Amino acid sequence: MNECKAVVIGGSAGSIPIVVELLKALPEHFTYSVFIVLHRLKNVASSMDMILMNKGNGILVEEPDDKEVIQGHHIYLVPQNYHLLIEPDKTISLDYSELVHYSRPSIDVTFESVAQAYAGSAVGILLSGANKDGADGLLAIVGAGGTAIVQDPATAEYPVMPQAALDRNKRVLIMKPEQIATFLHALND
Repeated sequence: MNECKAVVIGGSAGSIPIVVELLKALPEHFTYSVFIVLHRLKNVASSMDMILMNKGNGILVEEPDDKEVIQGHHIYLVPQNYHLLIEPDKTISLDYSELVHYSRPSIDVTFESVAQAYAGSAVGILLSGANKDGADGLLAIVGAGGTAIVQDPATAEYPVMPQAALDRNKRVLIMKPEQIATFLHALND
């Protein structure tokens, strides 16, 4: 059985068009588990799962349930108003604890959890956003031997988030959205 690998994508303001572009770039045979952490309004009904549902080239996009077993070839959209953590047994834990960087879900919380669970098999991608959420999480992914990518701040509608990650960690890769898409498409090769 192949070792399960993970891609975790975090974003906030200005990131949704890039997330759609990245999902469309995934090959049909993509075997990684993909986790998407997007800042969303917490008390407003969201249809983000429906927006992303048919964007993954035949890969199922779902908001997971607590204690769900993680599978490859799945895209997990972190549910609105919950932090998502990965347990050592590769199950999902949904958490309703305090906001982190004014957000729940927090990108840092999920990125740090992915770093612990997947170590060198993790790829973290941080996109456009208006706060510093995700910078510490990318540092954790790099520290665990994984790969960290930030959207080139010059291409981000809101460059604060990717720039904060660059300021915090010089070992991240800087890519334009189309370069990130190419990178993801090539992961299974």
